[in-house]
Amino acid sequence: MTELNKVALKIISDGKGILAADESNGTMTKRLEAVNVGSTPESRLAFRETLFLSESIGEYIGGVILYDETINQRSSSGELITDMISKSGAIPGIKVDTGAKTLANSDEEKITEGLDGLRERLKKYYKLGARFTKWRGVYIINKNYPSKLAMHTNSHALARYSALVQECGMVPIIEPEVLMDGNHSADDCLSKTSEVIKRCFDELILQKIDLTGIILKPNMILPGNNSSDQISKEEISTKTVKCLKDSVPNEIPGIAFLSGGQSEIEATENLNLINKNNNTEFLMTYSYGRALQQSALKFWSKNINDIKGTQKIFNNRAKMCSLAAQGKWSSELENK
Repeated sequence: MTELNKVALKIISDGKGILAADESNGTMTKRLEAVNVGSTPESRLAFRETLFLSESIGEYIGGVILYDETINQRSSSGELITDMISKSGAIPGIKVDTGAKTLANSDEEKITEGLDGLRERLKKYYKLGARFTKWRGVYIINKNYPSKLAMHTNSHALARYSALVQECGMVPIIEPEVLMDGNHSADDCLSKTSEVIKRCFDELILQKIDLTGIILKPNMILPGNNSSDQISKEEISTKTVKCLKDSVPNEIPGIAFLSGGQSEIEATENLNLINKNNNTEFLMTYSYGRALQQSALKFWSKNINDIKGTQKIFNNRAKMCSLAAQGKWSSELENK
């Protein structure tokens, strides 16, 4: 077992998952303003620190993805945010891509940027305490997309990123997200997501990535958010497991799903059924942003000084996700 494999397994084993607290300042500003809280470096940190100090960090959360602003901040007690997270038993991580930009020669699609200067930035993040990273590639579905150009360029970027991350002694989270925006069917999502993931692993293998030292962060198999082809939760789970069983090499330690616009309950219920139907060797857990934070954020916004109340709500959401990662969740447990 390599050191990278040990880190990956520590993040996602025993029902633990990942808190995605890596929203860009622009995205975090939208979320704070939606609950009538002004967005400043101090307010962004105040909410995040409330979560990072909760009991569930380390108990249900194995890793925390940070944004560049946050990893460079100090807590209200003066310690590095990474030290605060590490003390809880969770592993600090960092988002290292610089965002999705218009893909030249396919202007409806995106290419994720951030490779320039990445080796130097990774060394800095490692010194700050990060031990895993995240890079997101995004794909749209319609009659013509995702194009072979988008699949090739994003897969190539994900593999180059992964090579640099592993060179620096950190675990790369690889996030090829097929967006749920659109009117496509679940079967369209299944075929396109399978193609995207296979293309991604072809490139990872070509660039000699240690597959035992990565975590895959894919979307679940869902119909488009404007689709008339709505399917049952059971079908979502079986199609998702089929996609991963057919597309992902056995060497990888596990899979941490993104929530992709699902509500907290939807993301929890779907993860639970995926684990009940999981006939693979992969650990299947969560790497959620809004689906872990939204209720806590709404509560916090009404009284930012009620730290314990906010943490209670967050702890419960994290516990529910942890149960789902073990196939042990039920709707009856939500209000206990």
